[in-house]
Amino acid sequence: ITHDLGVVARYADRVAVMYGGRVVETATARELYANPAHPYTRALLASMPALDPDHRTQVAPLAGDPPNPINPPSGCSFHPRCAMAEDVCTRRAPRLSDALAGHPVACLMANADGGHSRQMPAAAGPLVATL
Repeated sequence: ITHDLGVVARYADRVAVMYGGRVVETATARELYANPAHPYTRALLASMPALDPDHRTQVAPLAGDPPNPINPPSGCSFHPRCAMAEDVCTRRAPRLSDALAGHPVACLMANADGGHSRQMPAAAGPLVATL
């Protein structure tokens, strides 16, 4: 268990990302780094400093506070911190869905093609990871 996905890439073949006590995404390490589908996974990757000077980006901190486990938010537990959240996210808790074939994700905004119905804001920056 770690918040450092750089460590995970070195030691794990398959990764499960958890938020608020629930699995929100699982995939092989290679797939997770190449195509992160859940906004929290993207935020974790964006928080990793790049070691390659040609790919340095500003580390993007995740706004807001983690959910209160005693009084979690309604709907998706990540919606108060999610840049992609829409109104439906406040009402419906997403289930882990295998719409991405072998890459289950719990996000109402994730599309079957690995994209999202809304784009991540430009401030989140590009994701760069090498395995």
